[in-house]
Amino acid sequence: MLQIYGHPFSSFTWKALIALYERAVPFEFMMVDPDHPDNSAVVARHAPTGQFPVLVDGARVVIESAAIIDYLDLHHGDAPPMVPADPRAAVEARQMDGVFDDYVMVPLQRMVSAILHEEAVRVPHVEDEVQATLNKSYAWLERWMAARTWAANDAFSISDIAAAPALFYAHWAFPIPEAHVALRTYRARLLARPSIKRVVDEARPWRDFFPLAARADPD
Repeated sequence: MLQIYGHPFSSFTWKALIALYERAVPFEFMMVDPDHPDNSAVVARHAPTGQFPVLVDGARVVIESAAIIDYLDLHHGDAPPMVPADPRAAVEARQMDGVFDDYVMVPLQRMVSAILHEEAVRVPHVEDEVQATLNKSYAWLERWMAARTWAANDAFSISDIAAAPALFYAHWAFPIPEAHVALRTYRARLLARPSIKRVVDEARPWRDFFPLAARADPD
């Protein structure tokens, strides 16, 4: 059986889990935390900096959430691929996967990293910079989603898998402005999808550990 190493509260672990649930692939979840040092050692051995998720399929190991989604499309489950088979359609899907990772999730992680440092050594102005970056991303995504149901090619895909954790956590810490109706509606549509609702529910026990948890109701 497949094994997925990660943590239920990890945004990039969510991406692998959503793909697994969408494709109805059975797997064993291997918790990576201080209480499971053997699992942490596996991740440390296979990932360049000990990052997760890590997929283990017999002798095959796959790291990086997007690569894991590609691998599942090729080898596991009968659902439509999360990355379109048509390479021309795949371009847009991969584009939007990158947009949500690089311009929403990564800036938010910068804020989380700053909060985890003592205030005396915290990078100054980081919150204002992250807010400015997210404001630009939100405005761009509002225009992009204005006439769309899903983020790419009119079908649920790797783009939406990336959007789910990115918009969930970003809106929690830096709420999407109410004027961005299309983007807020899209986020609600994502959270209503069964595979995404499942990862959100599975992560609830760890919400209090989110460094920005006191900011707003994440839904």
